[in-house]
Amino acid sequence: GSDAAVAVGMSPFKSNVELWEEKTGRRKAADISDNPRVKYGKGAEKHLRELFKLDFPQYFVDYDEFGMIANNPDMPFCFATLDGDLAESGRRGILEIKTCEIMRSSQWAEWDGQIPQHYYIQVLHQLLATGYDFAIVKAQLKYRDKNGDMQAAIRHYKIERSDVLGDLEWLAEREKAFWHCVETDTKPAQILPEI
Repeated sequence: GSDAAVAVGMSPFKSNVELWEEKTGRRKAADISDNPRVKYGKGAEKHLRELFKLDFPQYFVDYDEFGMIANNPDMPFCFATLDGDLAESGRRGILEIKTCEIMRSSQWAEWDGQIPQHYYIQVLHQLLATGYDFAIVKAQLKYRDKNGDMQAAIRHYKIERSDVLGDLEWLAEREKAFWHCVETDTKPAQILPEI
C-alpha cells in the first residue's frame, strides 16, 4: 500500500524510479525495521486498534497480521494488508492506523481536516485492492507542548469510496502504467515532487 504513493511520485521517502529499481531487482529495498519511528508505530498499532474498538463499538473489527487482500481482477498486482478489517451494517471498510510525531507547524496543516497526501494515496490503493466501501484512518499525532513535554492528539478521518471515485480511477491508471514499466523492464520517467 505504501508503494502506491511512491509509484505516482507522491512519497516524501522514495522516488518512483527507486521503486522501479527495487521491483526489477536492480536495487535492494532499505531495511527500515530498526527505525525508532517505525518500531513505535508497529508497537502502538495493536493498542490503537483496541482503542478504536472501544471508541467505535458499532464496527466489527477483524485483524489478520499476515492477511493479504487482492480483490481487483483488473489489477492483479494490487494487494493490501490492513491494520483492521471493518464491518458495519453489511458494509466493509478498512482501518488504517498512523502514528506521527509533529515537528513543524506545516505538519499540522497536513492533518487539518485531511490526511497527508501520501497516506491518502495509500488508502486509495487499499480501496482499489479490497473493493471495500469506506476507510477510516486513526491517527495518533505526538507533539511537544510549550514546556517541551510530549503530548498526543487522536484524530479520525473517514473516506467513503463513493466520494473518491475520480481519485480511484486516477490512481488505478497510474499504478497500471507503473506496473507496465516493471513488466516490460522499461525505466519510468522520474516524477518530481511539487514545490
